[in-house]
Amino acid sequence: MNKILIIDDEEKIRTLLSRIISLEGFDVFQASDLKNAKKRLEVSEIDVIISDVKLPDGSGVEFSKIIKDNYPASEVILLTAFGNIPDGVQSIKNGAFDYITKGDDNNRIIPLVYKALEKVKLNKRLFQLEKQLGDKHSFENIIGKSSLIKSAINSAKKVAVTDATVLLTGETGTGKEVFAQAIHNAGNRSKQNFIAINCSAFGKDLLENELFGHKAGAFTGAMKDSKGIFEEANNGTVFLDEIGEMPLDLQAKLLRVLESGEFLKVGDSKPTKVNVRIIAATNRDLQKEIDNGNFREDLYYRINIFNIVLPSLRERTSDIEELACFFLIKFSAKVGKKITGISDEYIHLLKKHHWKGNIRELRNIIERSVILEDTQELSVSSLPFDLQQNPITILSENKVLSAFSMASAEKLHIQKILNHTKGNKAEAARLLEIGIATLYRKIEEYKIS
Repeated sequence: MNKILIIDDEEKIRTLLSRIISLEGFDVFQASDLKNAKKRLEVSEIDVIISDVKLPDGSGVEFSKIIKDNYPASEVILLTAFGNIPDGVQSIKNGAFDYITKGDDNNRIIPLVYKALEKVKLNKRLFQLEKQLGDKHSFENIIGKSSLIKSAINSAKKVAVTDATVLLTGETGTGKEVFAQAIHNAGNRSKQNFIAINCSAFGKDLLENELFGHKAGAFTGAMKDSKGIFEEANNGTVFLDEIGEMPLDLQAKLLRVLESGEFLKVGDSKPTKVNVRIIAATNRDLQKEIDNGNFREDLYYRINIFNIVLPSLRERTSDIEELACFFLIKFSAKVGKKITGISDEYIHLLKKHHWKGNIRELRNIIERSVILEDTQELSVSSLPFDLQQNPITILSENKVLSAFSMASAEKLHIQKILNHTKGNKAEAARLLEIGIATLYRKIEEYKIS
């Protein structure tokens, strides 16, 4: 039930409005002054506040701003005995939904309340979506309970509340951008822009333009001024992925941003000032890059104020099952399949894999398996053939098959052909150059699903 709060020092007006509004089925509360109104707001989730402008202990116009600052989903309707334009203008600036005159507009109250409630409903939906977006990139949504990932998360939480420059290091696919977004969202710049750029995805000239923008006429086709990422992210965060790939002359421009908060646009002679937080990431050994003359030592010390090393997936194998389940839920919903489990053999093979591509590689393998799987459980047959060939022991119902045995090789080969034919056994038998009856016997013998 929607809740309405009426604030007025005149009891007759409060009672009249309460009767009118409660007849619509709303839950109505009353307050004679701002002190009691504040107490009510602290204990009840009020949707619409109808307040007099002049109250014994303050102004309804000023109070409307306090309400919107502390209860942004709520809406405020102000009432006045003597309407005046300045108060009306200020009340709207303070976030009030409307400003009307007492008595003459009693017939407008109910329609106005309903309109305000529509706005409240929209407000709540928007705040919910914002929360979901924030949660998506929060530390709580980083999957894993291993000591290494917990240590990385704890370090990131500590630095998030500062403005310190952060350097994330680790292999490709370990989740550096996920950490960067979580750090941004947990900091005091969370309401501002977070802009990411991969420094290895652009040539020198294009990267310079992307980062710093240009002035009109700076080059052929530059018809008007253009903002770069640093200007777009002013007061927010810039995430520089693969910073080790940045050309040396651009490293000098980045160093100027870090030291003075200013840079020159392409074709400009006047510096542009910005206030941004920089989070950088690399899978390279920057000390070696410095020794080889590919990275500036002074820039390294400016970006390496706080270093967080993200562990590879093979260093946190205890997290593989949880990650696999997360991706299974995600991709099953995406493709409209009801796959509710993962076989023990499947998980065992995942844990034995080297994972050069880390979490990104795991994500891709689970998505592939979901597409191929025809049962309600991810099975070994839906894995890529190279994962199926891992030198482990595969358990069957009747015997143990060594991955080096002929029987195991035959089983894996049949699985591969069946995957290729999308389960068409007649076509699989033809490719294997065996009879269909022999194929069915092999499928039964090896428990191939």
